[in-house]
Amino acid sequence: MRTDAKKLEENRLSGLTLENYPFVHERHRIFPEVFEDRGHRKIMDISAGIGVVAKLVTDRYPCDMHCNEVDETCLRELKKLNVRLTSFDLDTGKPLPIETKTYDAIICLATIEHLINVDEFINDLNRILKDDGRLYLSTPNAAGFLSTITLLRGRTFNNPLDERSRYEFYAHVRYFTYRTLIEYMEHFGFIPDTVYLPLPKQSTRFQRIRNRSRLLSSLIRSACRFLYMTSARWHQEPVVCFAKQETGVKKKKRVL
Repeated sequence: MRTDAKKLEENRLSGLTLENYPFVHERHRIFPEVFEDRGHRKIMDISAGIGVVAKLVTDRYPCDMHCNEVDETCLRELKKLNVRLTSFDLDTGKPLPIETKTYDAIICLATIEHLINVDEFINDLNRILKDDGRLYLSTPNAAGFLSTITLLRGRTFNNPLDERSRYEFYAHVRYFTYRTLIEYMEHFGFIPDTVYLPLPKQSTRFQRIRNRSRLLSSLIRSACRFLYMTSARWHQEPVVCFAKQETGVKKKKRVL
């Protein structure tokens, strides 16, 4: 992440703890359910944030958990989880300080859109993942339903004058659609195993809607289920489980 974006991240997280974190997304709450029966034992959350996913995994899944972060607020909260903790920059363009074929699973959520040296980073994820391991990756889908509606209205989905999206405007340097993400990852030797499409349920945003109107929240959830069953391309941020290409798996889809 660029230096100026790191400052925005520090300001955004100032004073927050894992208990009062206001930016919980549906991509977080589906862990560790998405591990299914793959038997992961050594897991790395390579950009762990404040620890939302790390806490869910360590509370409910037997494994050796390793978290990496650079933000001081995040590191302070992650220390409370008693996980193995490192703090190295993902965007140097150099190999990550991790031995080859170390992890059964790597979690990389909402990270690659922030990186300048993203090619080198993805290539190195392949290196540190075991041959039968899995990479759980997400990034905002620029062709998702909400983004499409925003563009049709003549607006951008990252508006520097909108407080809700100001951080994304200044911090994001890459934009993927669901289709281009799959194609991009295949270029680095990854093939999609399972695509997870979390329904609105426990995110901070959806809970605010539900508190205002249970009827509206129910309608939104039903509409999303219909769209996601039609095509994964409509989801705003699918979580894709990638395998190494030589394993020859066939892609599946799950709406959660």
